Amino acid sequence: MESGAYFRQNLFGTDPRLLKMVEHLSDEQLARMRLGGHDPIKVHAAYRAAVDHVGSPTIILAKTIKGYGLGEAGEGKNITHQQKKLNEEELEMFRSRFGIPIPDEELHNAPFYRPSDESAEIKYMQARRQQLGGYMPQRKVLATPLKSVPEAYFEEFYKGTEGREASTTMVFVRLLGKLLRDPELGKLIVPIIPDEARTFGMEALFRQVGIYSSVGQLYEPVDMDTLLYYKEAKNGQILEEGITEAGSVCSFIAAGTAYANHGINTIPFFIYYSMFGFQRIGDLIWAAADMRCRGFLVGGTAGRTTLAGEGLQHQDGHSHVLALPVPNLLAYDPAFAYEIAIIIQDGIKRMYVDQESIFYYLTVTNEPLHMPEMPKGEHVREGVLRGTLPLQGSRTRRMLKLRVQLLGSGTIMYEVLKAQTILKEKYGVGADVWSVTSYKELYRNANDCERWNMLHPGEAPRIPFVTETLKDAPGPFIAASDYMKVLPESLAKWVPGQLVALGTDGFGRSENRAALRDFFEVDAKHIVLATLGALVRENKISLEAVKQAIHELGIDAEKLNPATS
Repeated sequence: MESGAYFRQNLFGTDPRLLKMVEHLSDEQLARMRLGGHDPIKVHAAYRAAVDHVGSPTIILAKTIKGYGLGEAGEGKNITHQQKKLNEEELEMFRSRFGIPIPDEELHNAPFYRPSDESAEIKYMQARRQQLGGYMPQRKVLATPLKSVPEAYFEEFYKGTEGREASTTMVFVRLLGKLLRDPELGKLIVPIIPDEARTFGMEALFRQVGIYSSVGQLYEPVDMDTLLYYKEAKNGQILEEGITEAGSVCSFIAAGTAYANHGINTIPFFIYYSMFGFQRIGDLIWAAADMRCRGFLVGGTAGRTTLAGEGLQHQDGHSHVLALPVPNLLAYDPAFAYEIAIIIQDGIKRMYVDQESIFYYLTVTNEPLHMPEMPKGEHVREGVLRGTLPLQGSRTRRMLKLRVQLLGSGTIMYEVLKAQTILKEKYGVGADVWSVTSYKELYRNANDCERWNMLHPGEAPRIPFVTETLKDAPGPFIAASDYMKVLPESLAKWVPGQLVALGTDGFGRSENRAALRDFFEVDAKHIVLATLGALVRENKISLEAVKQAIHELGIDAEKLNPATS
């Protein structure tokens, strides 16, 4: 502890007026003077003055000392955080300074002192704890669970687009528009957009529900002469936050926790460029998880190769990797309209009907593609929600001698489907295609099974969903996505065969989709090459056949590695 003379010279001695304020105190009194930030009476007085003040903001400046009360053991020193124990002399000084009633003869035991139950301190603490509702933190949910969303809202998306092309972003926006029209559910939906809504094709919602403004529309928008002009209103429903993902996710948290804080089941849909989600506001998404927030994060223009011409700023190939650490977040990369419908329907049910404390991340893209009809069978919904399901297979392919399994997700699914055709027609290889909607769900389930098996060695082992689903699938497994290779590689331990991962490791380039997919080696021809290479390693085809395929497919074997170039 510094001496009173030191404080007099270096603290109060900087100004004659300060020095005069302490001239009546001895050096010993100065050394033991309780600083404002450590004095409950002074802190209370400062807050009382701030509360009573009106007309302008107030600031409280509280001076404190690191390690206050530790004396020579660490007061005012940077070693304070590493200080593990005090010697008897230091304990005695600490005891005396704070008036703790422990006799000298007991100090060497460093006993824990607890005031009696009748003391003013304990009575005060007990009263405050009772006022807070008890000793165990708990969340009292006042909101009444919602009724299940009518199936009719989703049936359109089970049929596919019947020959027309649509992006998964367009599918999502159409579904959102339908849900907003529901007389009960619609008023609870909170669309949140941090950028220009037209990026995601959401301008139709301007007229449908309007953009919220506490003062209404006080200006004439530049697009006033268009049908879907920028419409703000006091009763608007869209939160158009401007270019601030941090502000938008705070609105998401407010809406997503309203079920507990206000007893209202508001359902936020936060739509943003996927690159600007977990990478930019990951700490706030973690805070949302910690607060048991509910709702949907929707990463638009997702993937490393789907948004042409925008350069590195929008090319997201890692948001699904960054989503892995968030414990109560379900992450999906759907390829088709029916997958999106199933996921959102299930999400609303689990969060707002069943009242589960989870939230969702969906990635959607802006590439117009043919949306197929939902396959028949009871397994479809389970497969979509748990992470994977078979997409295509035929008797003709099953008759082929060479068989492989192709795993696709998101927009790269269509490159997988092209590769399936090339493998059959050019190389006589039959390929079954699997849609992987969620690598995270598969990974989490597999780890859960492993943990249970470790803790229950005498019982029949549980089998991971991915292992059970793929157990009868012959040949190597080739997984291609618009995300980093580590995503499918996380399942290698549980896939019943050789796994080859293709992904978008690296920065990327501002090119068209075809060029980007060639650059990252996730297009159809590279999927074919990866498949043939896997067959060589299993001694099912010759090495010369693969070399010939590289030439036939027009692949530059000497190109730079996209992960490092």
